[in-house]
Amino acid sequence: MNAKTPLPLARPPAGSPPGSARRWRPTPLITGTIAVHAGAAAALIAQPACWPYAAGAVAASHAVLTAAGLWPRSAWLGPNWTSLPDGDCIGERREIAITIDDGPDPDVTPRVLDLLDRYEAHATFFCIGETARRYPSIVEAIVTRGHAVENHSQHHRHYFSLLGPRGLQREIEAAQYTLTELSGTVPLFFRAPAGLRNPFLEPVLCRLGLQLASWTRRGFDTRTSSASVVAKRLLDGLAPRDILLLHDGHAARDMQGRAVVLEALELVLRAARDAQLRCTTLRDAIAHASETTATQTVAKTAGPHSYEVHRHPDQLL
Repeated sequence: MNAKTPLPLARPPAGSPPGSARRWRPTPLITGTIAVHAGAAAALIAQPACWPYAAGAVAASHAVLTAAGLWPRSAWLGPNWTSLPDGDCIGERREIAITIDDGPDPDVTPRVLDLLDRYEAHATFFCIGETARRYPSIVEAIVTRGHAVENHSQHHRHYFSLLGPRGLQREIEAAQYTLTELSGTVPLFFRAPAGLRNPFLEPVLCRLGLQLASWTRRGFDTRTSSASVVAKRLLDGLAPRDILLLHDGHAARDMQGRAVVLEALELVLRAARDAQLRCTTLRDAIAHASETTATQTVAKTAGPHSYEVHRHPDQLL
């Protein structure tokens, strides 16, 4: 693939599957915060002496917004995948998603790919744009071996959650172009660095046709040197629809200098196989949910009380 010629970020027509621009719908928390600000302003105009109460209300609303942004699995600021969509109507699909962040890494990622191949498992790689640019052949290997490449920002800045709308747009859109160019596929999902974000993120994701994804549980494998401890965190309560988080970039090392993710991932893959859980990608989960929705519509339309269930693709997000 020519690394100098970016592929266009084509936007599918309205009503198409995820990947097209979405309409931003503020959450109750966002709506409530706007109402608090408006109420505080009105109170100050009507009674300037009440400014301490108005300031306190505004400060409290900002504290709640900050807490929501510091909680990676929160949906208070917008839709957030913490598990795979429940799209089964005829038998439960026994699937989980393994997601791998912060790569690609020239030493770790190829070994991760070999492990996944050995267990016939597919994973979702949330790649950093500038890192992917340094190792384009690894990005290509991820895709050709049946895995998905998704957006983890262009630079993985530690202050990502402090950026305003324009800064977030630049950071995420740059990664969209980079990863589309290198993988040949437009990313559908975004994961914030460290999972931290602010209220400006969701409108940006809507414009770019991206869905925020976090996790059901994480192994903390960037700072834990014991693979068994990492695996235990991931496997405790493992069930269908879980999204697990590991890292090929910034991976912690054990006493022998080996990346912890390698042994921990093998333990997870072995446990999933023994539990008859299939490892899928997030984008494949969308396809499965869409297929099930179509099946539901056909089955109900053909029933004795014929009726249709119309479900917009955004509802799968």
